[in-house]
Amino acid sequence: MKISKSLKIYFGLIALLAIFDAVYVFLPFPGVIPNAGPLPAPIWVVALINVAVAIFVYGGLGLFGYWLSLKIGFAQIWDKKVSNRQRFVVPAVIGAGLGIFLIVSDLIFANFNGIGKFPHPPFPTSFVASGAAGIGEEVIFRLFFVSFWVWLISFVILKRRYLNVVFWVVAIFSALVFGAGHFPSVMLIFGWTSFSQVPKVLVGEVLVLNGVVSIFAAYYFRKYGFLAAVGIHFWTDFVWHFLYGSIILSKLI
Repeated sequence: MKISKSLKIYFGLIALLAIFDAVYVFLPFPGVIPNAGPLPAPIWVVALINVAVAIFVYGGLGLFGYWLSLKIGFAQIWDKKVSNRQRFVVPAVIGAGLGIFLIVSDLIFANFNGIGKFPHPPFPTSFVASGAAGIGEEVIFRLFFVSFWVWLISFVILKRRYLNVVFWVVAIFSALVFGAGHFPSVMLIFGWTSFSQVPKVLVGEVLVLNGVVSIFAAYYFRKYGFLAAVGIHFWTDFVWHFLYGSIILSKLI
């Protein structure tokens, strides 16, 4: 059976995610997750578990989501109707702009969010984290989550009606879930054991900033395909965590 170019690219992205997730556990986290404690198993075992999760959990859910995305009419991963400018250049520009937006917003929120500026992983962890998040989080929150709920609500329950309205409702819901998914790591970083300890302004900052990125990623996923969503997410994190967090801030501190 001949495998399409879109699927080859998808499997390549999952393989890259597995590599990122394996390498990640060997990289330094000083000052970023001071309350994480020791690893639950030898580091090579954790790396292998990460690889297995990336391939079977992320890979399986993403493949199912991609199949559903085609059924509801979203762009293919390598769609002939999408130009490389739309697939790569536009997402890179938007992602860089969103990264700058996060930097400016964080500098403003730092005055009253209760924690100051957000901490960032050091280099090279910041680069690997940007790549892993750009692929992995887009697989879960856009390729699977958005595709599944749009298909279930619009195609199954509403019999192919209100596709555009359903998409935007799901995209907003995905943005909220995506933002909320960052709270466990935030709580771990600052040693908070209860969500009630998280400053209310910080809650709003995490939801809004992550939500804005999520909305852009969902829109371009639908319009230009999954690679566009990955590009937006990666370049946002590249500017936010890598250029600003681990290079600029490290020189200023």
